[in-house]
Amino acid sequence: MAFTRRSFARAALVSTLGVVAMPRMASAASNTAYLMAYFTESPSFTGADYGLHLAVSRDGLNWTPLNQNNPVVTPTAGEMGLRDPFVFRKRDNTFVVLATDLKGTDFTKNSQYLHVWDSTDLTSFTGYRRVRMHTMNTHTWAPTAFWDAARGQYGIVYSANNGRDVFMANYTSDFRSVSAPQVFFSPSFGVLDSDIVVDGTTTYLYYKNLADGLTYGARSTTGAPNSFTTYTSGLKQGNAMEAPLLLKTNEGGWRLWADSFSPVNADYYAWSSSNIAANSWTPLNQRDYTPPLNAKHGSMLGITDAEYNAVVNRWGVPNWVRLKSSNLPDRFVRHAGYIARLDAYPFDPYQDQMWRMVAGLADPAGVSFQSVNVANHYLRHSGYALRLDPDDNTAAFRADATFHRTAGLADSAWTSFRSHNFPTHYLRHADYLLRIDPISSSSSLTDRQDATFRVTP
Repeated sequence: MAFTRRSFARAALVSTLGVVAMPRMASAASNTAYLMAYFTESPSFTGADYGLHLAVSRDGLNWTPLNQNNPVVTPTAGEMGLRDPFVFRKRDNTFVVLATDLKGTDFTKNSQYLHVWDSTDLTSFTGYRRVRMHTMNTHTWAPTAFWDAARGQYGIVYSANNGRDVFMANYTSDFRSVSAPQVFFSPSFGVLDSDIVVDGTTTYLYYKNLADGLTYGARSTTGAPNSFTTYTSGLKQGNAMEAPLLLKTNEGGWRLWADSFSPVNADYYAWSSSNIAANSWTPLNQRDYTPPLNAKHGSMLGITDAEYNAVVNRWGVPNWVRLKSSNLPDRFVRHAGYIARLDAYPFDPYQDQMWRMVAGLADPAGVSFQSVNVANHYLRHSGYALRLDPDDNTAAFRADATFHRTAGLADSAWTSFRSHNFPTHYLRHADYLLRIDPISSSSSLTDRQDATFRVTP
């Protein structure tokens, strides 16, 4: 292919998407991909945006933001922003979006409403409205929804405080008018952030226990209010977690995600289980998954191949990429003080890790990495060290800033980058700094791992 720099970046990004089918619900066997909804924040909140963001994934693990990681729709009433968006597939195969009516982090505000949109195929969002869920002087946070077959209605469950932190529920047939609120889940401790999945005759509810900060699972054979029994041990990664997301894979296993806000804000962790009933969750290595940039408290659901293609065509994939380390998978390549290095994600300025992977300046068969937030600057080696410099339009600069993409030296499913003008040298990290060194298939495993990266949106 002959690429412009913009088309090269887009094509390179699309080529990173795999194909593993993962529906949210057991009944959705035709699903072949996933959609995630979320809002964004970063550690110092420079990445905060309280609109509806979307990302897609073929494997349910590595996510591609849509619309350049900008919102696809933003509330125009209430607090004029949202948190905790939940996208739900209704029984007619159309979608509804529910979200907390709150912009920012002033959690003392008590909206009685949820933001609601309808969508036929996730390429547009219509019928915007706010639905009043109760008349109490309390919040209406983190909505989730499920089909209650016994009632023949949808249940909308959310966090509220009626003297203590509980889950409330309203029932609806159209997500416009709702029943009177009732307590849905109120154990002997405060709870926050539910996610509900119906699997066969069992309804699973995962939540945060406010007494110990851990994530737990409860289940019910009826899905009725106050019928749930906690059956799992507590789970935590990082220092503090919230917003559990429960997903059933197309292979029959399960994944559980949770949003971490400590030690830094805006990080995700995940677990897997082959049997949700067995109380056996295994933490996933961060090498195995990559959430969208700056994603916070989202929801995930299975989508079909046609839906996947439709949202990608409508909203587009980013014209930038990030480089994730193979052996330090919580770290990404970024520039800081014009030096190229690996830092633990998330960080600010978050744009320092965003690169336009364009056709090589010295050879269009190679690639060059153009900074997103420093105009006309590229990664180049100088004295074998990688730094960010302006393009001076010399042959030496163009050669120093060009690399050839190869199969990963430590993992062929990942990527390594060979220097254009030092063809035995590869891009690698050493003491968190980026440089080029001579590396081959006979080099030590550590050296090969240091030179292996995932190209991810």
